[in-house]
Amino acid sequence: MVDFQCKDFYSYEDFLQIMKLLRSPGGCPWDREQTHESIRRNFLEETDEAVEAIDRKDSAALCEELGDVMMQVVFHAQIEQEAGGFAMADVINGVCQKLVYRHPHVFGEVKVSSSGEVLSNWEVLKRKEKGQETIADAVDAVAKTLPGLWRAEKMVSKASKAGFDWPGIDGELDKLEEETAELRAAVEAGKSADAPHGVQEELGDVLFIAAKIAQSRGIDPEAALHASCDKFASRFRLVETGAAGTPLNTFSASQLQQLWDNAKKEEKT
Repeated sequence: MVDFQCKDFYSYEDFLQIMKLLRSPGGCPWDREQTHESIRRNFLEETDEAVEAIDRKDSAALCEELGDVMMQVVFHAQIEQEAGGFAMADVINGVCQKLVYRHPHVFGEVKVSSSGEVLSNWEVLKRKEKGQETIADAVDAVAKTLPGLWRAEKMVSKASKAGFDWPGIDGELDKLEEETAELRAAVEAGKSADAPHGVQEELGDVLFIAAKIAQSRGIDPEAALHASCDKFASRFRLVETGAAGTPLNTFSASQLQQLWDNAKKEEKT
């Protein structure tokens, strides 16, 4: 039993103390065993759940999920503090320093006329802050742990702002057709998927240019793909219903196509 006074309403300081106690010798065995690596996935899952609450416009759930995200932040900070690294106070100070530095139009003498100018200044300040001397440095710095479509979108966005871009949507669509043709050729060649210019590489190129098209049109490629996933799930349910219990693998290709076409029609009614 640890020395702790339960309350009806806890403060931020209580939050830090609770995490410290959970990690203490008299605390929770599971919490004490955790490392940055062991709870890495938890961080991602809690963030995804917060995002889902935003998508559902569920304020109560968002409040709860933001608490879970904060718990992960504090958990990592407590692990670091115990190892002689940084503490939560350093995390708070670091982000405050960053916010002040990157908002000279609020905390300094810089004048801006639009949010677009704010974002341009932000990128310049960010590169200076991180010692990125070239645009290539900024492109390389895009986190490799991002979902692939988001990583591609951010990379081409940085290149586009530097002037490296197609002249318009026609050039992008031509490039998509070129990459799709190369994917078809790779499939027809029958080489192993991971061979040079094999299906894996060419498929990646198709997805990359698709993310580029999304970026230039102001579309979130991950959101677009999720919407297509939702659409597929809805139509597949209609396909299965239309099959009336008959296993789908017993239908011919033309029959499956008819079921799919029927599902599309039913979806629009």
